[in-house]
Amino acid sequence: MATAAILRELVIAYAALGLAVGVAFLMLGIDRLDPAAAGCYAFRPLLLPGLILLWPLVALRWARFALARFPLARD
Repeated sequence: MATAAILRELVIAYAALGLAVGVAFLMLGIDRLDPAAAGCYAFRPLLLPGLILLWPLVALRWARFALARFPLARD
């Protein structure tokens, strides 16, 4: 029973992080990452389930885009 409870908590944590990343991406990042999405607000709620499931990939791509756009200073 303890294994099931731990697994359930991990799934809830994964989904909560996915929801946070998904909402942040839809509000802040999608316009920068995909210029064609600017102003198209009707389809954004349809993207949220996929963003929740694939949030690690979305966060990685968003971070790579931000680093490519604003590279770190290298000495």
